[in-house]
Amino acid sequence: MSETRSTILKLHPEDNVVLALVDIPGGSEPAPGVFCKQRIPAAHKIASEPIPAGAPIVKYGQIIGFASTDIPAGVHVHTHNVLFKDFPRDSQPSSGKIPPQETLPPEKRSCFNGILRPDGRAGTRNYIGIIPTSACSSQVAVEIARSIGKIDMEPFTHVDGIVALPHKDGCGMLDRDEGLSMLQRTVAGYADNPNFASVVLVSLGCEVNQPEALCEMLASTAWKPVVSIDIQKLGGARAAINAGHAAVMDMLTTADQARRQSLSAEHLVVGLECGGSDAYSGISANPALGAAVDLLVQNGGTAILSETPEIYMAEHLLARRAANPRVHDDLLDIIDWWETYSSTRGQTINNNPTPGNKAGGLTTIAEKSLGAVAKGGTSPLNAVYRYAEKVNVGGLVFMDSPGYDPVSITGKVAGGATLICFTTGCGSVSGCKPSPVLKLASNSNLYLRLEKDMDINCGSILDGETSVETMGRRIFERILSTASGSPTKSEQQGFGDMEFSPWLIGGVL
Repeated sequence: MSETRSTILKLHPEDNVVLALVDIPGGSEPAPGVFCKQRIPAAHKIASEPIPAGAPIVKYGQIIGFASTDIPAGVHVHTHNVLFKDFPRDSQPSSGKIPPQETLPPEKRSCFNGILRPDGRAGTRNYIGIIPTSACSSQVAVEIARSIGKIDMEPFTHVDGIVALPHKDGCGMLDRDEGLSMLQRTVAGYADNPNFASVVLVSLGCEVNQPEALCEMLASTAWKPVVSIDIQKLGGARAAINAGHAAVMDMLTTADQARRQSLSAEHLVVGLECGGSDAYSGISANPALGAAVDLLVQNGGTAILSETPEIYMAEHLLARRAANPRVHDDLLDIIDWWETYSSTRGQTINNNPTPGNKAGGLTTIAEKSLGAVAKGGTSPLNAVYRYAEKVNVGGLVFMDSPGYDPVSITGKVAGGATLICFTTGCGSVSGCKPSPVLKLASNSNLYLRLEKDMDINCGSILDGETSVETMGRRIFERILSTASGSPTKSEQQGFGDMEFSPWLIGGVL
């Protein structure tokens, strides 16, 4: 990355566009040889040389689209003069084989104060969960959580809270359907997350998503108390709320026995998310998070990259880092699945950039994805998982998921993520329970505007105050302190109760 003055940025020597770091007025010359013929909004692209119609638009040294018309130098490059089409991409590593990631010896690894569970995993929080099996039992689950008042909680100072997770699924689906198996995997995965000390499952009684199947899936987590409540069998909502209240009160004593202790960072499982991205995300927050991920992996930890539609057209760069041929093929297989999945619904993945993304300077899915994959750092890709599948391989892994933030985060938490790092350029106020969310602002304007919601200002990279590597170290240190119990901005505001959003595949019957 090379900088020319402080108003434009050329990211790669082969690029034929530069990035505006500030609003640039028409008729100005922000750098020698770059004369802007029109106003260029901050974070948007300027043609640094004439680009003939049909020629590639190159950013990050990669193709992000093609000129739909002749584009003179100094002109705004965006959706009005860029078209997107497929092009060949090489996913094979140039060396033929990816060397394994080197990790620090155990005695040199960073530590955090976590909650060691009997199965050897570690929690960053200590909640009791109340999880409905369907929409029909969601209100009762919420009422059970509400029935536990502050006075009830006062003696239990080592419990972070009671979390109800209402959702809209669980019935109106086939009983032998991919959608049901995915929902069951998600609910069971949440219940299994080490940030929950114990769980109450709440069912209406007649829904397709029966609790017995979930309890069977949780049988391997023998250390964790799981109580199932059937509203119909108990005689209605009020009886179920009373039973749930009693179950939680019984669980609190055991949950309160948990204590934090010094644990190696190898116990951390961090989910990576980006939402409301702008063109700055790919040069500040995302690569800085990638640098933090490299440190996490070096310390033996696990990072979960996801959002399959948002690696589309950059998947070849990630596939080149596959630890073995199976991982390589698994990644490309899910890309093929998404192409089929979207086309059968009359959609295309390359329509992914949102209005907010486009306003923030992102023109095509290729441009967005090239920035998004930077969250994964440079480590080898060790495994590919289905949505909400339990992650049991360390290092950098990929989980199939939609790009929609609540759905994507839900899958990662179900897979075992005990902390989420969320980069944003336009802004987000999302939280998550039971796994805290650290939000990373891509630019200083956003950080100052949403200071009570943003945890880290990666805009200082653009401001020339710090480097990507230094910011990556800061993020890693914040991961350790957050995992040790330091509250995030969303936790300070009590957010995170409404973001449980399982991925619903299939029709509603």
